[in-house]
Amino acid sequence: MIGEHVIVGYTTGAGGHDALALGAAISGVTGGELTVATIYPPGSPGQAVEAQAGLTQAAAELGDLPADFLTFESRGAGRGLSVLASRIRADLIVVGSAGGGQHGRIALGGTADRLLHLSSEAVLLAPAGYQPVGAPSRLTLAYVHRPQCDEAVDRVAQAALRLGVPLRLITLDLRTDDPDRLRDDLALAVRLAWESTGIEAETEVAEAHDVAAALETVEWLPGELLVCAASEDAQPHRVFLGELAMKVLRASPRPVTVLPRGYA
Repeated sequence: MIGEHVIVGYTTGAGGHDALALGAAISGVTGGELTVATIYPPGSPGQAVEAQAGLTQAAAELGDLPADFLTFESRGAGRGLSVLASRIRADLIVVGSAGGGQHGRIALGGTADRLLHLSSEAVLLAPAGYQPVGAPSRLTLAYVHRPQCDEAVDRVAQAALRLGVPLRLITLDLRTDDPDRLRDDLALAVRLAWESTGIEAETEVAEAHDVAAALETVEWLPGELLVCAASEDAQPHRVFLGELAMKVLRASPRPVTVLPRGYA
C-alpha cells in the first residue's frame, strides 16, 4: 500500500501548508516515514537559505511528529521532487494546490503538472484549504473499464482492507454512454475487488452532462480519498492522466491520488 514513505513538497504558501497537513495525516495512518522537502533552483544560494528557513517553519508546524527535512537543488520543483523521491525510496509525493484557485478544489500549478507527466511514484494532491479530519473514511476509485483501472481495483481494494475502510467505485455517465453497459462494467469491477480481498465494494454511477456536474451529484464523506489510475498512454511505471481524469481531478472536492501505470 502506498504511504510507506511519504514525501511532501513544501512551500511557505497556503498550498505547502495544505500538503504538509495531508502528508502528515497519511503517514500517521500508514505508520510510514515522512520526509518534507523544499526544492530550490541551482546557483541560488539566497533561495537555498530561504528553503532551509521554510523547513524550520514546517518542523514547527509538525511539532513532535517525526520527519526528515531536506532541501534539494533542481531546475524545476516537480522534477526535483520526483528525483528526490526515487533517491530516498519514497512511494507517495504529496503537493498542494497552486495559489489563486477555487477553495476546496485542486488547481494545478507547474509543480503538480510536471509530476502528473513524469512521476514514477504515486502523486497525492490536496484541494485548496483542505484540512485532514483524521484517518481516511472511505477510498473511492474513479473507474473506467480498461486494464489500468482493473489493476487499480485490486490495489485500492488491498489498501481499503488494510485501512479497514469501505471501498467505492464510481463511474461517470455523461449522457454519451450506454448506462446498462456502465453498470455491467461496475459489476465486473466489484467482482475483481471481492476476489482479491473479500471486500464488497459500493458502486455509483454519476450522471450529468459534464464532469463537474456529475461529481456534484456524488456524496463525499469527511476524510474520503479519491483515486485515479494512470492513462493507457502513460509510460510504464509513470503517472500520466488523460483528459477525462484530469477533469475529474480538478472537480474533486477531496484529495486525489494518481497511481503510476503498472503500480504494484
